[in-house]
Amino acid sequence: MAEKITKLRLILGDQLNHKHTWFKEQEKNTLYVLMEMRQETDYVMHHIQKVVGFFSAMRNFAEYLKERGHQVIYLKISDKKNKQTLPENLKQLISEYKIEKFEYQLPDEYRLDVQLKDFCNDLKIETEVYDTEHFLTSREDLTNFYKGKKNMIMEYFYRDMRKKYDVLMLTEKDPEGGKWNFDKSNRKKWTGKPEIPHERGFRKDVSEILKEIEKSGIKTFGNIDVEKFNWPTSREDSLSVLNYFCKNLLVHFGDFQDALHSEQAYLFHSRLSFSLNTKMLHPKEVIDAAIAHWREHKDEIDISQVEGFVRQILGWREYMRGIYWKEMPGYRRTNKLDNQNKLPEFYWTGNTKMNCLKHSIKQSLDNAYAHHIQRLMITGNYALLTQTHPNAVDAWYLGIYIDAIEWVEITNTRGMSQFADGGIVATKPYVSSGSYIHKMSNYCKACAYDVKKKTGENSCPFNTLYWNFLAEKREFFKGNRRMAMMLSMLDKKSGDEIVTIKDRANDIINNPEKF
Repeated sequence: MAEKITKLRLILGDQLNHKHTWFKEQEKNTLYVLMEMRQETDYVMHHIQKVVGFFSAMRNFAEYLKERGHQVIYLKISDKKNKQTLPENLKQLISEYKIEKFEYQLPDEYRLDVQLKDFCNDLKIETEVYDTEHFLTSREDLTNFYKGKKNMIMEYFYRDMRKKYDVLMLTEKDPEGGKWNFDKSNRKKWTGKPEIPHERGFRKDVSEILKEIEKSGIKTFGNIDVEKFNWPTSREDSLSVLNYFCKNLLVHFGDFQDALHSEQAYLFHSRLSFSLNTKMLHPKEVIDAAIAHWREHKDEIDISQVEGFVRQILGWREYMRGIYWKEMPGYRRTNKLDNQNKLPEFYWTGNTKMNCLKHSIKQSLDNAYAHHIQRLMITGNYALLTQTHPNAVDAWYLGIYIDAIEWVEITNTRGMSQFADGGIVATKPYVSSGSYIHKMSNYCKACAYDVKKKTGENSCPFNTLYWNFLAEKREFFKGNRRMAMMLSMLDKKSGDEIVTIKDRANDIINNPEKF
């Protein structure tokens, strides 16, 4: 006689951790549940590849558990029993199976954290919460680390993490290579050499999942090739991408991690963020794999390549999560620069004469992907220079990228990209004229606008918008030492030049379809 099910365990779509202690032993009285829900597909409009990617990864994980003897119920988006919200589905299952205990893992999104706490408060049965066993820090670690400090500069947190986990350390105090940070070696422009290997592809047929999504009436945007879906959606896939990165891309990752090119969507980037953010890969195993490969090939791979990669995961990723839990829920409402403009329509189409934006946006629509400099210094830079409301920028970034989950998206967008938090994450706004884009990319070469021209009809809009932004926000930044040089250059411009700049900037902001 089968053992009675008395315990229900919830697994969210970004909790696909194969190595979690929950799964070490079969518990015959335990039922695991995974759900595809309109609650999650509809809170913001998502890229179609993001929805497909999550559903595919969740389904693969459910099969993985079933193959190992765990009891699993999987609610597809099209299931008639699916109530499409977390509380309603859980209530139904608890009632149906006469569940005596409900367990879940800590969510990484604030809204789900609140929803599940509220749900458990209303339950008459026992509940228990577990860690996801994924991150290298707790929710509170960063808050405690910066307690009593004036600034929350990431570098000091990163160094502490290096020491704590003995990553690239010679002794307890001395980093390998004699430096903590090789960022200055990570800023090369790619001009066609060295040759970039093709990304590790999968070419999966996801037509059945797509039919279910379309039949359910879920509103999405972006493009997809249903017979050649190219993202890792299983543990096996994810390990394959990690292995491919180490063997083929790590050798030049650091050099070109900030480079931009119209013909190259991925350059030497790993494409591991989706696997990490869904927890199919653990950050420490990714770090360890990259370092192990570097140690075996030190004669070919410089330490700057691997340190640049480690910094993104051990430093930046954990840092951003810590900021999220320190500053939420107020963080999602921050708008310190009081920006109020709408996001231009071309963010949804890529139809603009500005070549850098056209390529970055079309690539995002085609692949649900852009690397950090495209996000920060192209689409993010333009949104900030045009003084777009951070809510609109948030919604776009959260929807368009396959790796975007609020804990990592909102801190990068609202903090790093839009300076909406007033300087919690960044000590100065990441804005630039066209000169930075020209320095790091080939975008300006085929553009309708002249990056070298500061004024006039065919001058680069980024040049106009940059000086207009400084003029508009001068009062806010006048006490910021890192902005002093740029503000002093602004002060040297004549009154007539400022009027000309402002007139054209207003035209760009109010009539984006013209540009």
